[in-house]
Amino acid sequence: MSEITGYHAHVYYDANTQAIARQVCEEVAGLFPVQMGRMHAKNVGPHPRWSCQLGFGPDAFDQVMPWLMLNRQGLTIFTHPETGDHLADHRDRAIWMGEMLDLDLSIFDKVGA
Repeated sequence: MSEITGYHAHVYYDANTQAIARQVCEEVAGLFPVQMGRMHAKNVGPHPRWSCQLGFGPDAFDQVMPWLMLNRQGLTIFTHPETGDHLADHRDRAIWMGEMLDLDLSIFDKVGA
């Protein structure tokens, strides 16, 4: 079994919900040991919508995930562990809040995941 070294929660939004997403991301990053990434106004990596990545360690999971569940304001959030096996982390080990979307997992074929 792989070791989980951290988590990424990707908050999805569009032009109409970008301000709400920024508020959610900034609030969770202010409350917990969460590193907030950039607010992307384009699809990045395997993600099918604009997104902001929230990075946090295994020790923060039990604080961050319940907060996101209760405060996501209708946004879709995709969370996956970081084990070094990017394909399995995104495909087999993910947690969805809201709508389940199709990721472009073909990018992981190029890195030998």
